[in-house]
Amino acid sequence: MARKLTELTPKKKCCRSKPRCKQCPVVLQKVRRAEHDGIRGKELQKVLKRARKA
Repeated sequence: MARKLTELTPKKKCCRSKPRCKQCPVVLQKVRRAEHDGIRGKELQKVLKRARKA
């Protein structure tokens, strides 16, 4: 599931609600950066959860 998120296009503006939505630019940037660093699978899911929580 997190792998699919890296292919999404972010929304134009962040709503800053808690938890952040899955198309939030902040969340997608953190997930993409983690994937670029070599994180895969369940670890990428954990990055997604932390990014939405923050």
